[in-house]
Amino acid sequence: MTGLALTTERRNELASMLEDETRFRADYPAVAEYLDTAPRLAGTGDAQADAAFDLRLLHFMTGGRSESGNPYWDIVGPSVFEHNGRRVINGGRPQGSARLGYAQTVLQAAYAYAVPAPDTARWIANRCSSRQIVELGAGRGYWAAQLFAAGCQVSAFDSVPPSTSENVSFPKSSGQHDEWFGVADLTARSGWRANDVLFLCWPPGWGDSMASTALAEYSAAGGDLLIYVGELVGGKTGDDAFFDALARGWVLDDEDRGFVSWWNLRDVAQCWVRRS
Repeated sequence: MTGLALTTERRNELASMLEDETRFRADYPAVAEYLDTAPRLAGTGDAQADAAFDLRLLHFMTGGRSESGNPYWDIVGPSVFEHNGRRVINGGRPQGSARLGYAQTVLQAAYAYAVPAPDTARWIANRCSSRQIVELGAGRGYWAAQLFAAGCQVSAFDSVPPSTSENVSFPKSSGQHDEWFGVADLTARSGWRANDVLFLCWPPGWGDSMASTALAEYSAAGGDLLIYVGELVGGKTGDDAFFDALARGWVLDDEDRGFVSWWNLRDVAQCWVRRS
């Protein structure tokens, strides 16, 4: 991925935006706070790379046009490196940096916890073929938007849709999309249909039963294909009952070997099929 090329007009627009500090803080508080805090944190050791990252974040999080349609990836893509057989966002340092860790929290709140690299969206599209993907716990619907752009049929649901409710994981903020794709209230679902695919992307962990309940209801309705993006058993996503159910009744069919994760996470993208 090449560096960010901004038109003279866009550079002047950004400069003007930053000069009016009061308005900038009102219009883009999350970005303003990041730009205040980031320089005080240890970076990658490459000042030019850190500055380029900040420019990408500033541009795309203040309405800058994304030719790819995936601004999250546009921001983090140049910071992806291979490490121990994994593709990770670490800025070229095995241990990442405090500065990058802070950016991670800002970007996760604005987009999604997991990073939908274009290759992963295509991998999911290929695995699901023409089947309807139903994402539960969709958050802002960022993954749903990327899958739709990749040609998938997708519907998204959340128990706390950010556009209509106060979602603590995806809080409302000026200058930021509440949702990137239409996310319906989970109570509006009418049940599973034949050929639906269950998609769980970073379902809550720490004993929350959301993942195991969704899998049990899907299995009871005859569902047979699960796309799971999250950490493995004992990690930050999914409950023990979810992983127990996978071990008993499901078979790991495929895994996206090119999946991109933040360096300090161990999430994966997997395709599971129900045992016959």
